[in-house]
Amino acid sequence: MYPTLTDLLHDLLGFTLPLPIQTFGLFLVLSFAAAAYTLKLELKRMQHLGILKSQQVTVELNKPATGFDYFSATLFGFFIGYKILYALLNYADFAADPAALILSKEGNLWLGIFCAAIGFYLRFRESKADELKGIETKNMEVNPYQHVGNITMLAALVGVLGAKLFHILENLGDFIAHPIDSIFSFSGLTFYGGLICAGATVLYYANKKGIAPWRMFDATAPGLMLAYGVGRMGCHLSGDGDWGIVNLMPKPTWLAWAPDWLWAYGYPHNVVGDGVRMPDCEGPHCFELIPPVFPTPFYEFIMCCTLFFVLWCLRKHFKLVGVLTGVYLILNGAERFLIEHIRVNNMLDFGFFSATQAEVISFALMISGLVIIAYMVLVRKEKILSDKHD
Repeated sequence: MYPTLTDLLHDLLGFTLPLPIQTFGLFLVLSFAAAAYTLKLELKRMQHLGILKSQQVTVELNKPATGFDYFSATLFGFFIGYKILYALLNYADFAADPAALILSKEGNLWLGIFCAAIGFYLRFRESKADELKGIETKNMEVNPYQHVGNITMLAALVGVLGAKLFHILENLGDFIAHPIDSIFSFSGLTFYGGLICAGATVLYYANKKGIAPWRMFDATAPGLMLAYGVGRMGCHLSGDGDWGIVNLMPKPTWLAWAPDWLWAYGYPHNVVGDGVRMPDCEGPHCFELIPPVFPTPFYEFIMCCTLFFVLWCLRKHFKLVGVLTGVYLILNGAERFLIEHIRVNNMLDFGFFSATQAEVISFALMISGLVIIAYMVLVRKEKILSDKHD
């Protein structure tokens, strides 16, 4: 396993280049980038077909800086000096565990004050230059795809917070025992928590920008499937604990062509430090699972990339808005519901039956997908035929 990008590059290239980049975090960023790219392509396609329209907005340029502008510039400068410059001056500690250093109280107060003053001065100078130019009013045409940057930032922020919240709710015992570690740890993110919270936020923002909710649903569906698959690859490469149950069964003959780790894997050097300590190993990541487990993150990577290809091919063939969204929910729920049978998860006891949080949500998603398709075909179809502006 490769907890950091340094570990991955060392294994691939044979030399050590200390980089403060966690493998899981890298793939999390790549997953958002993949979703943003596919969303941009879809919004452009919808605008080309006349489904979406650009908006005329009026903006005021060269406005003088507000108190909040000065405050944010000063605060950002302080953070740069107190944390970023301090991290660079203590690069070895930063590269070894960037999250621990960034989230700690450690920093350089004098550098923070110095950079805060620079931030304030730069904002003041920019404001004075704008005042000399005078306030200008300008009409601009904004295309739907130009909102992708803001949408991605919102989805990333709210998605990570939602994923962390759902993970805490799913593991209340660990949270009560170690509340600070549970909140600030970068491991332990529940996909459906991020999907629900980020989805609601993005829909609200997009609707304010003139993109109807059902259009936004359809435009994001393929990219969400791809993003989930890319994120799961990060889970697999880092060994973040989202693996399967113990697998002691012999590899079936139909998998004779595949490497052994594809059937049962011990996740050596996993980032969470689970398992048995490996002999003759030095460093913070010296544990391996014994016995081995199903490598479910890799299975999900393959499944979700395949399902993304299916959705990407189908997106041009559905004439009714929302149908692609329904298909996505069914496929997403079915994929997660199936993988839960061989995946490590906490069980929720409902009295008359037990299930994991993901099983409950995935089953609800499949039902929701069926309901949406039925509604679009049987009810909404008439509305679309009489509503050209849907």
